[in-house]
Amino acid sequence: MIRKIYSLLLVAVVLGACSRKDPELTINSTVDEGLSSVEWKGSAPTHFHRGAFKVSGNLQTNKQNKITGGSFVIPIASITNFDLTNEAERQQLLTHLKSGDFFNVTVHPEAKFVIKKIEDYSDAASSANTLITGDFTMIGQTHSISIPALVKSENDKIAAEGSFKLNRLTWGMNSFNDPEADLYILPDVEISLKLYFKPAK
Repeated sequence: MIRKIYSLLLVAVVLGACSRKDPELTINSTVDEGLSSVEWKGSAPTHFHRGAFKVSGNLQTNKQNKITGGSFVIPIASITNFDLTNEAERQQLLTHLKSGDFFNVTVHPEAKFVIKKIEDYSDAASSANTLITGDFTMIGQTHSISIPALVKSENDKIAAEGSFKLNRLTWGMNSFNDPEADLYILPDVEISLKLYFKPAK
C-alpha cells in the first residue's frame, strides 16, 4: 500500500513538472542597437531615396537557438537618409517624412513588430532560412506581415537579415498616391533588416 501511494505521488510530481515551462528553455537576447538597423528605400517613377531607422527590442530562443518570440520598436524620429549630399535637402526630406503626410511622428512616434509565428523557410531564389510572421503596428494601425530572413547563430550571438516590401497604403499612408500628380510615390517601400542580438543582462 505504501509503495502504491509512493508511486502515485511520483507520477503526480513528474506530470506536474512536465506541465510547467522550464525557465531554462527560454534564452533572452536584446538587440545590439549599435550594430542593428532597419533600412528603407522609397521610390517614385523617376527617383528614389534610401535611409535607415534605429531599432531596439528583445528576442526569445530555446536551447537549440530556435526563435520562439520577440518584439521590436522602431523610433520614427531616428530616420536617416543616405543618398542626399546637400544637408538642407536632406533635412527637408526628413522633416517631410516625419510630418502628417507620412509617419505623423508627433502622434505616432514609434512603430512596433511583435513575433507571432516562426517557420522554416526555403526558396531557391533566397538565402533566407526562416519565415517570421508577426503583427506590425505603424501610424495607429496593426496588420500581419511575413518576413523571410536568414537567421544565424554562433555561440551566444544571433543575427537575422531579411528583405521584403511593405505597402504603405495598407497602414493608411495615402499621400502622393495619384499616378497623374506631379509627385507620385510608389506604394511599396523596400525594407532591409539587419538585426544583431546579444545576451540580455
